[in-house]
Amino acid sequence: MTFVAPPGYQPVYNPSIPYLGPIYGGLREGSSIYIQGSVPEDITRFYVNLLCGQSDNSDVALHFNPRFDGWDKVVFNTRQNDNWESEDKIRSMPFRKGERFEMVILITSQGYQIRVNGNDFHMFPHRIPVERVGGLEIAGDVAIQTINIIGVRMEPCMGGGYPGMGGGYPGGNMGGGYPGGNMGGGYPGGNMGGGYPGGNMGGGYPGGNMGGGYPGSTLPGMGGQPVYNPPVPYQGMIAGGLSPKRTIIIRGMLPYGASRMAINFIVSRTGDIAFHLNPRLNEGLVVRNSKIGGGWGNEEREINFNPFAEGQYFDMSIRCGNQRFKVFVNGQHLFDFFHRMQSFNEIDQLEIKGDVQISYIHF
Repeated sequence: MTFVAPPGYQPVYNPSIPYLGPIYGGLREGSSIYIQGSVPEDITRFYVNLLCGQSDNSDVALHFNPRFDGWDKVVFNTRQNDNWESEDKIRSMPFRKGERFEMVILITSQGYQIRVNGNDFHMFPHRIPVERVGGLEIAGDVAIQTINIIGVRMEPCMGGGYPGMGGGYPGGNMGGGYPGGNMGGGYPGGNMGGGYPGGNMGGGYPGGNMGGGYPGSTLPGMGGQPVYNPPVPYQGMIAGGLSPKRTIIIRGMLPYGASRMAINFIVSRTGDIAFHLNPRLNEGLVVRNSKIGGGWGNEEREINFNPFAEGQYFDMSIRCGNQRFKVFVNGQHLFDFFHRMQSFNEIDQLEIKGDVQISYIHF
């Protein structure tokens, strides 16, 4: 089963390179593009383009081009009417040969703020209005694990049918149809409803399953701004508590030498841990449990695969339902954890600790 995230939060996993995909709904100030990947030992160069269209000959609002050529540098530029403009050359290299990276492009009122491995790298000022951006292109000596576009621009009407989206929502209504999907109703707390049958949105997006927000969606996003690169141990309140259909995205990396980590969903009023998720790398286990009234319950350990390993990035989505939590990692369903306390909607705190670097948390 493939995980389908809420509108605006559909990641792309392991796309083939060169990659070309649409950014449905476009970008705006406050949007961000999150990319995890790796570069080979023999890298020469790669690039990321934000296109003013959906073809590789469109105007380019942002050209981001790391070059390993003896004078390592990153070149920024724009292209209009088939003409490249003046280059910004940054003679510094945030990528390392043969290593993984994570990169965030933050769209601000001034320009594109590039952040690599948690560090601000460069701000490239807007030369072309960001509202024109409609596509993403990645090519060169690079492998991509995850692409995610957050906080897209929303258009006024929904109906009509989008290429690959399964024929158009009648009357612009996202309810109606998805058996078991329950997509209508306005997502309490601005979050994901039900579960699409088979996790499939009806045909897939052209250009490699790129999400980024269905244009015209009047549904709210996941609520709140993402938290980037929080220190660990991390503890944060869950605004509005954890209600059914609420989804939490957590992205991070387990460094070499990591032994274990824990993600806890806590009722702050009592200190109970309603859901304890505990990957133990040295044992090859992913343990789940709860701690209610001061006592631990029975451990659950069965999984179909183990995505947690030293030196690996992970992209986790935890969805709260009426009966259980559904946990997906790197786009695959990992396990379900059935609620052990009736008042699970009192869960109002997230805790992350252990041998882990967290790059992103979003409710």
